[in-house]
Amino acid sequence: MKPAPFDYVAPASLDEAVSAMATGGGDAKVLAGGQSLVPMLALRLARPTVLVDINRLPGLDGIREASGMLEIGALVRQRALERWAATRSPLFAEVLRQVAHPPIRNRGTVVGNVVHADPASELPALLLCLEGVVVARGPRGERMIPADRFYRAPLTTALAADELATAVRFTLPAAGAGWGFAEVSRRHGDFALVGAVAVLTRAADGAIARARLAFFGAGGTPMRGLPVEQALPGQAPTPALLAEAARAAAATLSPDGDIHATAAYRRQVAATLAERTLIAALARCGGTT
Repeated sequence: MKPAPFDYVAPASLDEAVSAMATGGGDAKVLAGGQSLVPMLALRLARPTVLVDINRLPGLDGIREASGMLEIGALVRQRALERWAATRSPLFAEVLRQVAHPPIRNRGTVVGNVVHADPASELPALLLCLEGVVVARGPRGERMIPADRFYRAPLTTALAADELATAVRFTLPAAGAGWGFAEVSRRHGDFALVGAVAVLTRAADGAIARARLAFFGAGGTPMRGLPVEQALPGQAPTPALLAEAARAAAATLSPDGDIHATAAYRRQVAATLAERTLIAALARCGGTT
């Protein structure tokens, strides 16, 4: 199939891009990597009147780490972040290895993946787990949108129609923190049927100081495992405690059933994966189970 007709704009500056988005209103789309947008155009699932190509914009292709934050510009390819993470962040490296396949990651952008808001995608859940923010620019200036306020429904975010995301910022795990990541998919590179990512820190006495858990593929948006985050801090970690908290977190989910998996299956697997990620996170911050 071929896309419906649209106007193509290749702005030379961020201000020009913002102006083009404002002119297009709700019918404008941003082109960065295009790995999600182009197939939707071809199938006419997306019918923008204006396509704003930001690939020539300067200053959006950087990876910057400072003050416990990792900022990734809107033109950073997933493969570039994967290479960066190979020697700096095992968590990011592991998550990115599960995103589609290398040819997709070579072109697809991190920010584009986050903003596309597919509920089965890994990076939105990682952003939620790491208390990230999306940096948005529009006619009214720049604003920061926390991840837990960003996702509203499948493929729907808090970005206004005349805004574009210029970067995402992840809060890096504290020194000594442990992490866990797991997903179940039909084949490597497919969207996950369900997945989980967790980060734990421990206090000097061995008790859990802080816990963070996020699910993907288990609802219309990435979801936090609030029962885990509320129940674990201050507690001595035991296998029974982790398993109970994981089951409680999975019980709060409302996944959909489809031809690939029933809702009950997704909820059951979510509990198992949550427990596994918590055990792995505990082990990586010096604990045993």
